[in-house]
Amino acid sequence: MDVFKRYIANLTVRRFLILALVGLLLFSIRDMLNLVLLTFLIAYVMNSFQVLLSKRIGKYVKVNSKVIIIILYLALISMIVLALVKYLPKVFSQIKQLTAFLGTLTSDDIPQNEIMQYLFTTLKELNYQSYLNQGIGYVFKISDWGTTFVLSTILSLVFILEKNRIVTFTSRLRESKLSWFYVELEYFGRKFISSFGKVIEAQILIALFNTLFTVVGLWVLGFFFEPFPYLFALSIMIFALSLIPVVGFVISLIPLCIIGYNTGGLMMVIYILVLIAVLHVMEGYFLNPKLMSSKMNLPMFYTLIVLLFSEHYIGVWGLILGIPIFVFFLDILDISRDKPLTAEKQ
Repeated sequence: MDVFKRYIANLTVRRFLILALVGLLLFSIRDMLNLVLLTFLIAYVMNSFQVLLSKRIGKYVKVNSKVIIIILYLALISMIVLALVKYLPKVFSQIKQLTAFLGTLTSDDIPQNEIMQYLFTTLKELNYQSYLNQGIGYVFKISDWGTTFVLSTILSLVFILEKNRIVTFTSRLRESKLSWFYVELEYFGRKFISSFGKVIEAQILIALFNTLFTVVGLWVLGFFFEPFPYLFALSIMIFALSLIPVVGFVISLIPLCIIGYNTGGLMMVIYILVLIAVLHVMEGYFLNPKLMSSKMNLPMFYTLIVLLFSEHYIGVWGLILGIPIFVFFLDILDISRDKPLTAEKQ
């Protein structure tokens, strides 16, 4: 018992022991991890918007923070419902048109060059039935994510509305027999949220970059083909999806290609694919690591390596949480990031 108390008294040992317990807890609820992480993400983003708006509006008129939160959530739900009701049926009808077109496509309809003929042959050799079955599977996965998103939205709303009471109640642990445990968890929470906030700021900048350059690219393509429709609605969709690192930007390909085909045919689709591919490379290998490294004061090489490994082991969430987790461990190990990084003189 004395040995255990001596280990617990050591700050480093105590912190790593608590981290191990937290990791074990997260592993035990791994089936619900999407719900937990999405709730945390939505709550953080919406609370940040609420704090920002409260400061700006508070200069002119005092508004209850709960009113701002409710308005923000109503706006979020309204945009989602509008997208589902107004634009989803159009996407489905255009998918049917595209499928019918691909089924009747012949080599005479394709420009006579090697690239286009190769693409035509590849399209003809695709097993559409297997892709249809996979698509049905993805629909079920999306429906699961939809349920998770609804639950996360409700939980995050309740959490933000009750945050003052939650903080007051939880802080009572400071006076309990578990005060040492609470103090360390509070320390970990502050460290993680600080680095997480910087990642979110960087991701919003990346989303703005993706949205701006994609919309400008589509607008320019309108000079060579018919003008690209729904640009304003698409810009909102691209921005929202771009908040999901790398993957969200690729998901936006589906409606863009469908609308592009109906606007300018197969050539428009190819130009869109090239545009998205270029932007995807710029985001994944240059912009994302550069912004993350500048926000966190880390070398760009370290940032890129962390993003690659965290995506491999954690998946999409690794792109959001990888850098905060890495910085979190740097802070625990007392590795300073305050000094500016300068190149060594040759």
